[in-house]
Amino acid sequence: MKKRIAIFASGSGSNAQKLMELYKKSPDVEIALVLTNNPDAYVLQRADNFEIPSHIFDKKEFYQTDSVIDMLKNLDIDLIVLAGFLWLIPKNLIAEYPGRIINIHPALLPKFGGKGMYGDHVHQAVMTAGETEGGITIHYVNENYDEGEYIYQARYRIDKGDNLEMIKFKGQQLEHQHYPRIIDAIVRKIKK
Repeated sequence: MKKRIAIFASGSGSNAQKLMELYKKSPDVEIALVLTNNPDAYVLQRADNFEIPSHIFDKKEFYQTDSVIDMLKNLDIDLIVLAGFLWLIPKNLIAEYPGRIINIHPALLPKFGGKGMYGDHVHQAVMTAGETEGGITIHYVNENYDEGEYIYQARYRIDKGDNLEMIKFKGQQLEHQHYPRIIDAIVRKIKK
């Protein structure tokens, strides 16, 4: 039986695409669903390109009902992967999938984490702080932003002349290199 992954994303979904590419022809793992809170998110186009079903939800559906959980259970989802998803995961979803929700953060946590710290906001904060290195953190999700147990961290050097786009590029290179690998190792350990 195939292991099934659901991806939550709010934006472009470049990390989601890397996972879609990885599992496109996999005999034992599949991306079963892409979910988003943003009807204009480019990740919906990426899902469509890979013929992966998608679902758009609003705050009421996500936080005040169990319909998203019911959908995940009906699809027999084994692992939830956040790929640029900006909302806090509700407690009922965490309770339903303990140790089965993974996120990637574009900084070396615990620095530059928390509410509002995503995408360019993180990279700008790293630059403003004068850091000499940046990185990524892959972690389990708990009820607080960016506070779940760390799974993996990778670093890159920030050179004096680096601007925001260069820092962002270096971070994305690490994300695309490591996130699929780490997700693959985790999903393959899950017992069906």
